[in-house]
Amino acid sequence: MTDNALPESLASARERLRRALEDAGRSPTSATLLAVSKTKPAEMLREAWQHGQREFGENYLQEALDKQAALEDLDGIVWHFIGPLQSNKTRAVAEQFAWVHSVDRLKIAKRLSEQRPAALPPLNVCL
Repeated sequence: MTDNALPESLASARERLRRALEDAGRSPTSATLLAVSKTKPAEMLREAWQHGQREFGENYLQEALDKQAALEDLDGIVWHFIGPLQSNKTRAVAEQFAWVHSVDRLKIAKRLSEQRPAALPPLNVCL
């Protein structure tokens, strides 16, 4: 991306979100912009963070874990796991993510609940 492309893209997305919320009669803080960052390099996420983006969505577990390690110095990142989740990956997701989108089986929901460390806040799960 060019030097200004990412900040401009974020600003445009935030403005579209603001207008949609306004048109719906909702509070501007009632929704959050989730940047789907799968396949994007950690450096791009760092740049997005520098421009105020805090919520990132990933659906490739190993790639996400690598990015989390590369960006552990950044405060306030909220990680979302998006897309289908295999049961053999629930422990890592339960330990490393704040949100899980599209849980489609009770077995997965139970495993996430059982494997979430007690020291962490409850896992946010979208069905």
